Amino acid sequence: MNAKQTLIAAGLLGFLAVALGAFGAHALKPSLLANNRLDIFNLAVHYQFYHTLALLAIALLLHQEEKRLLKAAGVFMVVGIIFFSGSLYVMAIANISSLGMITPLGGICFLAGWACLVGSAFKK
Repeated sequence: MNAKQTLIAAGLLGFLAVALGAFGAHALKPSLLANNRLDIFNLAVHYQFYHTLALLAIALLLHQEEKRLLKAAGVFMVVGIIFFSGSLYVMAIANISSLGMITPLGGICFLAGWACLVGSAFKK
């Protein structure tokens, strides 16, 4: 992903985090509370926000200098959000616990994204 694509992804994922957070806090709250899934939903929103902010920083860094590891970091952050937060959203809304098997894949993507970000700082 180049700087523009990364910035667009950060904008869209940030928008979705706000929208999903509001939807969960209002429209879905009774159902999430009844199924004891509000904490899971909130965790998904928080991790989406954290990693969207990281993606925004990556987009700004890519704007200065396009590095292969920065591009990889952006891809890993997006895939991490999809697998980690996405699986938690579906798990919380649909009350399906078996999707918890997918969540660690997202966590691994997050770790890889952060590692690529650090690695890009050491490469000239």
